[in-house]
Order: sequence, then structure tokens, then C-alpha cells
Amino acid sequence: MKCLLAFLLVAPLTAGASEPVPSPAKPNQVAGTWRMVSATVEADGKTEQPYSEHPQGMLVFTADMHFVEVLTNPDTPRFKSDTRGGGSTEENKRAMASSIGFFGTYTVDEQGRFTGNRIEGATFPNWVGAVRTQRELQLKVVGDRMHETFTRPDGGQVRAEFLRVR
Repeated sequence: MKCLLAFLLVAPLTAGASEPVPSPAKPNQVAGTWRMVSATVEADGKTEQPYSEHPQGMLVFTADMHFVEVLTNPDTPRFKSDTRGGGSTEENKRAMASSIGFFGTYTVDEQGRFTGNRIEGATFPNWVGAVRTQRELQLKVVGDRMHETFTRPDGGQVRAEFLRVR
């Protein structure tokens, strides 16, 4: 009986030993921390730099498939009030137009390339719940640079470049 019990416990462990072990997936190309170095918006025949010539922004992709992105214009004037929520209508409008923050989950393919994301929270509430595929959002990694192209619902194109943070 002891021999039968030992066989029943060990057999499942050794049965798959001769089967080939699948090779690991390619490394996740976007995982890590990225600093924005440029951003433009092309719409209605005009090109603008919504975050200035020297934008500030970070984009972090975690290994557990979450992301957070915060983009700001360092030239946005400070509010007269030091109280959050105490800005004038014009100050609030300017701040909304010159910054964005959002977070959620993302996916990659078997080659480790970005394939899309789902926004769980954002400073622009209309984005919450949005699912973006490669049709709207492309991220291409070349060395330590990442190039983003996002096609907005109105047809405008956002282009940004990020450098990997070491």
C-alpha cells in the first residue's frame, strides 16, 4: 500500500518531465519608466505643442500589466490661490488644457509589443472606461526611445516621444 501511495504521489511529478518546456515569452518592451521629451497635436491643419517645447511627463508600465501616465506643461502659470479647487474659471480651464493624468491596465503580444490599454481613472472623466487598441494607439520601442501615436476621436493626431529612465 505504501508503494502504491508513493507511486501515485510521484508519478504526476515525473510524467511531464520529458515534455519540452515552453520557451518564455519575449521581454515586455514597454515595461519600465519613461520620461516624455516631446509631444505634438495635429488637428485641423495645425500643429501645436500642448505641453510646451519642454514638456514634463512620466509614463510607467509595471510588470504586472498596469500603467500610470501624467503629462504637464511646465509653463502653465501658478494659480493665485494656494488652495486646490480655488482657481478661477480661466486658471482651471488652462490647467485642464495643459495637463492630463490617467491610469489603467495594458496588454502586450507574444513578442512583448504594446497592443492596447484600458483606462480605469483619469483627470478627464470622459476617458474612464475607454479601451484603446492599436487602431487608436501605437507605441513603438526603438532602443531606449518610445514613439507614441494616438488618433483622437475627432481625427486629430497626438505624437509623443519618451526616453527610458535608467
